[in-house]
Amino acid sequence: MIDLGLEKMMVIGAVALIVIGPEKLPRVARTVGTLMGKAQRYVADVKAEVNRSIELEELKKMKETVETAARDVQAAARDMGSSLQAAAGDIERSWKDDTASGALEAPVVYPEYRHPRKKWRIKQGATPTWYKARNGIRTRALSGAARVARYRPRKFN
Repeated sequence: MIDLGLEKMMVIGAVALIVIGPEKLPRVARTVGTLMGKAQRYVADVKAEVNRSIELEELKKMKETVETAARDVQAAARDMGSSLQAAAGDIERSWKDDTASGALEAPVVYPEYRHPRKKWRIKQGATPTWYKARNGIRTRALSGAARVARYRPRKFN
């Protein structure tokens, strides 16, 4: 862009003071400043729009690669599923052949009944009483009157 150093800015300011005059110079400087600000904002908006379009293109490319990878995985899963179905069919045929030839079937084993014991330790609380006593944790609740009686200041005679 234009290289404006301090010396060039001073020359431009002196020429503007002579040409425009000291009465109109502040108003012109304010107008030039606002126009420069609007131009900078416009350039920043254009840059942001270009960056957004570039990111959008990158996201579209990434979406395409993810979709192709998903299609490949789906095709591989479909192939694996068909091979698993074929293997399951082979196993069923061999099982039917074994049972038809007179082989003994495996007896049905039911699990033994277990009583659903309650976890009473969890209900009791996992913190031991010696830990509560050492750290001053209350194990019993006091009523309001008992608390007042316990912590009432004693009179000294």
